[in-house]
Amino acid sequence: MNVTLAVKQYISKMIESSGPGMKVLLMDKETTSIVSVVYTQSEILQKEVYLFERIDSQSRDNMKHLKAICFLRPTKENVQYLIQELRRPKYSVYFIYFSNVISKSEIKALAEADEQEVVAEVQEFYGDFIAVNPHLFSLNLQGVARGRSWEPSMLSRCTQGLTSVLLALKKCPMIRYQLSSDMSKRLAESVKQIITKEYELFDFRKTEVPPLLLILDRSDDAITPLLNQWTYQAMVHELMGLNNNRIDLSRVPGISRDLKEVVLSAENDEFYANNLYLNFGEIGTNIKNLMEDFQKKKPKDQQKLESISDMKAFVDNYPQFKKMSGTVSKHVTVVGELSRLVSERQLMEVSEVEQELSCQNDHGNAQQSVRRLLQNPRLSELDAVRLVMLYALRYERHSSSVLPALMDELSRRGVSERHRRMVKSVVEYGGKRVRGSDLIEATDAVAITKQFFKGLKGVENVYTQHKPLIHETLDQLIKGRLKDSQFPYLGPSSLRDRPQDIVVFMIGGATYEEALTVYNLNRSTPGVRIVLGGSSIHNTKSFLEEVMSATGHSGERAQGSGRHGSRR
Repeated sequence: MNVTLAVKQYISKMIESSGPGMKVLLMDKETTSIVSVVYTQSEILQKEVYLFERIDSQSRDNMKHLKAICFLRPTKENVQYLIQELRRPKYSVYFIYFSNVISKSEIKALAEADEQEVVAEVQEFYGDFIAVNPHLFSLNLQGVARGRSWEPSMLSRCTQGLTSVLLALKKCPMIRYQLSSDMSKRLAESVKQIITKEYELFDFRKTEVPPLLLILDRSDDAITPLLNQWTYQAMVHELMGLNNNRIDLSRVPGISRDLKEVVLSAENDEFYANNLYLNFGEIGTNIKNLMEDFQKKKPKDQQKLESISDMKAFVDNYPQFKKMSGTVSKHVTVVGELSRLVSERQLMEVSEVEQELSCQNDHGNAQQSVRRLLQNPRLSELDAVRLVMLYALRYERHSSSVLPALMDELSRRGVSERHRRMVKSVVEYGGKRVRGSDLIEATDAVAITKQFFKGLKGVENVYTQHKPLIHETLDQLIKGRLKDSQFPYLGPSSLRDRPQDIVVFMIGGATYEEALTVYNLNRSTPGVRIVLGGSSIHNTKSFLEEVMSATGHSGERAQGSGRHGSRR
């Protein structure tokens, strides 16, 4: 159950199948992202792929000495581009791989266009998703809903992405979905339809306990994507934005040219891999250790290269030294910028109040804390709005709600009308009327007692008290206690045993905090393997765009980011 490995194996197989010789990798916009997240350019160069091109680029040269490996989504546009390409081939031979099922009629159209017989192979390799972490995938889609219903093109793209994940992991699952969400039911039925239609593809070796696909809706937990984060990966995404593992640092004061955009990939960066889920305090200590280690290994200025063996030792160690130097400067820059933003935006104070709003039930204290922070001139507009949103979701129907007064306070601060309107939109999107679960009140005595004892024992870290709703849902699922009345099975059969392989998909986008929850559950529950996916991976800004798009208030639409002989 490792989505990164699944995509890497597909790409390796594509390149190896074409045999020795110089190659060009021909991709579309989406498959470029799919490949770049799991492989660096230098890794692919080692496999004799010397050129990377887009199928839609008009300025490609004829290079008959190159073999073309085409990795494309099976869209109508791509098939048209391929037909044009095959009529006037620029390369000697073509190995064509589609990232999902392609229809017989399109295969026929390609065969008819291949008059010069340059196509050596056409296959389906199911890498139709972005493998962010080994247990986390995204479809990079923004704005999947219109009201409480699917944006039609998004339903089919999510179905394709999700069935491709199942095929890549070789799972034919039973399906459960969130009853309170019509979108969850629609997606469950759509995935089931593909599994039924493509039954030969899904004919995997039966396991003792069938795998399970659980489909959830973001609107059931609108609190998690609104919180500031304190673990490395989540924090970077919240404060700077991680886009296909890349961070734009061009706005960082005094940034050097080679650090304007950096890549953070756990596959190729040991420090990042080891610190992904650690909190900000621990990262600070680790970066200091990394620096000290680097200083020890740094070639001394006065080092004399007197003998051939001195020179050889220096040259042998130089690549590792250069790589380490790059890693150090990258992480020192990123952590330094996080530190600057935390201090400039007073995020420790902000986060403490966010945690109080999301985890405690003391209205008097909560409204005082929010009001106090709204008086602070250093509070950013986004943080001011975020606090009022959390208050609005938390105390939506409280008899002493001070929401109108807080909205007036936002106006007095000069918060834009667009941002103020978002408060109402967030409640419309994820308020009590919409939710199927008990996101906020613990209703039964057991849950209340549990909360009380948690309070007594004290909290390890005041900034990370919050647990996403998905934690409780998965905990119940693993223990076999998740209610069928809230999360019914699609179809007549149900699991008798506790599930072992679980794929969870969040319509409307998952978060890195939820990915951390899944990572911890995987570590603490032997025999259970969970993979989390979302239509996207949100930070607060992208989540608010999703909300505005779903509630019909967005002026601009944010971009999201078959059949034949041989299949994999």
